[in-house]
Amino acid sequence: MEADLRQHYGVRLSDLFARDAAGRPLLTWRELGTLVRQLPPDARTRVALGEEDGLWGLAEHLQAMTLDELRVANWQRANEGVKRSKQSKPPKPIARPGSKKRGKDRDSPERQAARTAALQRAAARRAAIASGEIT
Repeated sequence: MEADLRQHYGVRLSDLFARDAAGRPLLTWRELGTLVRQLPPDARTRVALGEEDGLWGLAEHLQAMTLDELRVANWQRANEGVKRSKQSKPPKPIARPGSKKRGKDRDSPERQAARTAALQRAAARRAAIASGEIT
């Protein structure tokens, strides 16, 4: 995030804790939040957080779409007159940034089990706080 703040806005993260001659902060928490939310799609921070949509521009998406169509057309020509049972598999489209999620799928059994365990731990903690075991 520090590199993005410097590159795009000329601001240091340490300005959050620095003050000017009048005693005002050089960067407030509100300003930091605004700057981070307004980072461009290809910013390092967005990519690190898994937002890969900004990695490709319109030209790259159009090129990938063109290649996908050419590959399908070549597959169709190669399988012309061949029985369906003997045809090769159609080509898969070129992977685009953001098309595959990194890590676990949202609905995977592992993720659901982890979420259930976290909710149970949170409920146990709330019960312990309510009973006075934890202050």
